[in-house]
Amino acid sequence: MGTLHFLKPEPFDSIIPPSFPGKPRAYTYLSGAAELSIAAMLACPKTRKLGALSSIALYAAVFPANVQMAHMWRSKPPAMRALAYGRLPLQLPLSYKAWRMYKSL
Repeated sequence: MGTLHFLKPEPFDSIIPPSFPGKPRAYTYLSGAAELSIAAMLACPKTRKLGALSSIALYAAVFPANVQMAHMWRSKPPAMRALAYGRLPLQLPLSYKAWRMYKSL
């Protein structure tokens, strides 16, 4: 997914909250780079603990964009709304799983 931030940034740009300062593309590239970096950290045993903790920070950092997407998609067909709304609570178990990984390493 991190690679898509660079190959097809427009969908990611569109969900950056308009109240954020600067250009949406900067946030798109920054979050894409963070996703790729965290994936690399999780793949390497020496950096896995830092990767787990960093993933929690990333989930928190991208939450405003997920809220923006849910807001923007509130008039979309039910399946699309379910996807947008489903992303919001999904971040809790993902963060919990990352926290458990962090604590176990």
